[in-house]
Amino acid sequence: NLSTVSEFVFVGLSDAPEIRFLLFVLFLLIYLATMAGNIMLLIAISTDSHLHSPMYFFLGNLSLLDLLCPTITVPKMLGTLLLEHKEISFSGCLFQHFFLIAVVGMEIFLLTVMAYDRYVAVCHPLRYPSIVSMKLCAQLAMGTWATGLLNSLLHTSLVFTLSFCGPNKIQQYYCDIPPVLALSCSSTRSRELVILVVAGVLGSSACVVTVVSYVYILLEILARNSPGIWHKAFSTCGSHLIVVCLFYGTTICTYVRPSFTYSLHRDRVVSMLYGMLTPLLNPIIYSLRNKEVKCALKRVLSQ
Repeated sequence: NLSTVSEFVFVGLSDAPEIRFLLFVLFLLIYLATMAGNIMLLIAISTDSHLHSPMYFFLGNLSLLDLLCPTITVPKMLGTLLLEHKEISFSGCLFQHFFLIAVVGMEIFLLTVMAYDRYVAVCHPLRYPSIVSMKLCAQLAMGTWATGLLNSLLHTSLVFTLSFCGPNKIQQYYCDIPPVLALSCSSTRSRELVILVVAGVLGSSACVVTVVSYVYILLEILARNSPGIWHKAFSTCGSHLIVVCLFYGTTICTYVRPSFTYSLHRDRVVSMLYGMLTPLLNPIIYSLRNKEVKCALKRVLSQ
């Protein structure tokens, strides 16, 4: 007699109480630092007139996404570690999955838009204000948010319309695609194929635009061959390039692969990298490499 699953249970990161408490303190500190760093960056961008430009407009959107990403998963994980409340309802798991995939998709598309912005800034500096207008910035930002939501709606509908009638223990600290698919008692092959194709097409398209943008930037630098051009270009694009490599690497390792390659311990580590450490590192990377941001942050802290 099979019954429909009404709730899922997260498998804890550790069964030892002392280890759980240490993990709780560690993840709470990381979460608070992430919130503080991104909120300060948002305040600096919104209040400093020197940062009212397309590049910082996109950076503000990135900081907002970096606030949302850990907020979707970390509070529930902290509750699991401290209170051992490991259950989540079916609808709660669905909504957590939807918003997480939406934010991850938005960040991928936003990093692609930021790569295009850096291409125009380096290769067409004189035409930059006319090409990358604030109207275009608003349209591109709205496009990334809309595409991320539609992409997440497709993935969530494919996963949560499956039959769940047996095991309900999710081998992860949040509702993600691979561990949820592994619990379905119906065939998932066709839906996995659709998920892989959609994720592959959208992800590879974003990756190609990013790579092509940086190839053109590299060719422009080599063609000019002027003193200090490498330092200027790296100061302009270095922070974004580091963030792109960090985020793309961890995201591709998690999602663009079949579910039979799912590994409990490896995927937990990778998911923590893009779910917790990347949002923490992004404001640090941008503030440490950018004098304007550092000056704006100093003014915010002094006030």
